[in-house]
Amino acid sequence: MDKAAEIRMRELVAKLNQYAYEYYTLDNPSVSDAEYDRLYEELRQLEQETGVVLPDSPTQRVGDVILTEFKKHPHRGRLWSLDKAQSYGELFAWESRLRKVREEYNARLHARLHAHSQKTDGVEKTDGFADTDSLFSDAAVAETALPPLSYVVTLKFDGLTINLTYDGGRLVHAATRGTGEVGEEILAQAKTIKGIPFRIQEPAFLEIRGEALMTEQAFVAYNATAAVPLKNLRNAAAGALRNLDVRETARRKLIAFFYDIGYREGLALDNYSEMLAFLKEQGLPVHPFHECCHSMEEVIAQIEKVAAMREQLNFDIDGVVIAVDDLRTRETLGYTIKFPRWAIAYKFEAKDDVTTLLEVEWNVGRTGKVTPTALLEPVDIGGVTIRRATLNNMDDIVRKGVKKGCQVFVRRSNDVIPEITGVIEETLEEAEEIAMPAECPACGAKLVRDGVHLFCENSLSCKPQLVKSIVHFASRDAMNIEGFSEKTAEQLFEKLELREISDLYKLTREELLGLEKFKEKKTENLLTAIEKSKECTLEAFIYALGIPNVGKKTAADLAKTFQSLEGLRRATREELLLIPDVGEIVAESVLTFWADEKIQQSITKLLEAGVQPFYQKREARENPFTGKTVVVTGTLQEYTRAEIEKLLVDLGASAASSVSKRTDYVLAGENAGSKLDKARALIEGGDCPLRILTEEEFKALVPK
Repeated sequence: MDKAAEIRMRELVAKLNQYAYEYYTLDNPSVSDAEYDRLYEELRQLEQETGVVLPDSPTQRVGDVILTEFKKHPHRGRLWSLDKAQSYGELFAWESRLRKVREEYNARLHARLHAHSQKTDGVEKTDGFADTDSLFSDAAVAETALPPLSYVVTLKFDGLTINLTYDGGRLVHAATRGTGEVGEEILAQAKTIKGIPFRIQEPAFLEIRGEALMTEQAFVAYNATAAVPLKNLRNAAAGALRNLDVRETARRKLIAFFYDIGYREGLALDNYSEMLAFLKEQGLPVHPFHECCHSMEEVIAQIEKVAAMREQLNFDIDGVVIAVDDLRTRETLGYTIKFPRWAIAYKFEAKDDVTTLLEVEWNVGRTGKVTPTALLEPVDIGGVTIRRATLNNMDDIVRKGVKKGCQVFVRRSNDVIPEITGVIEETLEEAEEIAMPAECPACGAKLVRDGVHLFCENSLSCKPQLVKSIVHFASRDAMNIEGFSEKTAEQLFEKLELREISDLYKLTREELLGLEKFKEKKTENLLTAIEKSKECTLEAFIYALGIPNVGKKTAADLAKTFQSLEGLRRATREELLLIPDVGEIVAESVLTFWADEKIQQSITKLLEAGVQPFYQKREARENPFTGKTVVVTGTLQEYTRAEIEKLLVDLGASAASSVSKRTDYVLAGENAGSKLDKARALIEGGDCPLRILTEEEFKALVPK
């Protein structure tokens, strides 16, 4: 490429990206639209003449491609959900829990300082602390004590989460939240959002989390010419980013705001306020509303301020997020299974409306439970057309006083699930009572009432029960039978008269080829997947059985505790209740499940069909990592993050997320950052016997 052309292209890219930042992020343009368009056209022509497009060229934002598929993208840092509060009382209770943890942490540090003082004065310690506690000095305690709680309040955007990856300053990935651990790659779609910089100054490896949104103006402009109008802002944004036609993404003119760094290597930060300032310095769009508060009273004042300005915003929010400012305090608070303990979302009141209840539909679930659903005269709430609403059971119908033909108040609970909250009394006189069914709406069997719920006990030939049970059994987290769908389950029930889950393992090639849309390849793939599923983990098999109130985590806990199917079958109530997070309801569900003779017969048939659930007990041989704490930082060549963490557990080690005086090893890969720096500082200070390992050194220590 001609040197002069290359220099000019780099000048144009730098100018245009700066102008775009001023226009879209700062809302303070420094050139006219005509001047921007002139420079843009010059750059486009140079790219055509040279055949070269620079990585951060704004011409890449056009979005003129159609992708063939979405690819999976594993996140380095998990994207957590947030716990929710809908009252100020819940916020004060949350703050009380935080204070307790902070006070206990600082009290322990104070005790260690006292023990250190005793020992250095020649007095033998008697308080029971380990010898390593004597390593604490006055200065160390002053550095380590957690500061008073303070919070940062930000808007809770109601769009689609987007996770950007910058490596060496260059945007290399963009992904949806997905499961929180694995999302879908949407880099091409994200590049159409003009506020997202293709390059930042910071060279550290970063995952930056934000929210993509559609503005009211863009929504109205799009619908003015759309063949199929968009329903609401949130769905419009989500549909744009999850569209393989990137041209459609570009047409929706999304914006984005960024508010978190979920993963970082080589970047040291002390607090959340500093993190938000950093994002803004790097040219990422950060909404100007983020307020630091030193008490819950100040937080509540900010919540009311946001509630008052909500209607003036040109994009959707559904609350605010309150997060602890100090990042070291966050590490101490940690996480639950689902949420970080250091942040909470305050949800605004859901939106209500009034409509007519037309009919009640009764549906059969996987466990045989028959539940009512209200069919409503369509009503628009927050841009979503509501036609159905939940009614939990007959007692719920009586308690709410609803009748067919009456007018009801409908609310989108948490802005998502529609529910009936009450009735308009004046409309009840002409309305019709809702009768409790005596027979199963699917198979006609007699219904049995158990407490507030109705059940169909015909588990053998009631189609909805068996179909849903088979689908659950075959699902990814259960037996993981790939290519199995609800449509397939319905065909097996109707065409092949499959009435037992164990009959899945008796299916033949000829039977499947006789089903609609089953060709050679699909048939072979399904039979292979069914055969492969016979060898499964014990926890997956327990989850696949569909024991009421037993989810994935409880299934894993049961497998770990009893280590065999027979061990679980013989479990007593007392043994079950000894398992953390297993209470009376779960224990009763497990005991009732195994007491059912039909269920025992079904499981026996599965085992006779060749299903072999196994539990592999992790017994680590004595090795250099047994009982040690290991921190992994940087990028490893031969292990993914999940693989190295599993290996450490197998070795009997504890994988920690942060470096401290109790860390035994730091495994440092490429681009290791602040964790490696901290480890070196601890070694240089002589404060701990920590050892830094390269990947090769680590592999040499792992038993062969």
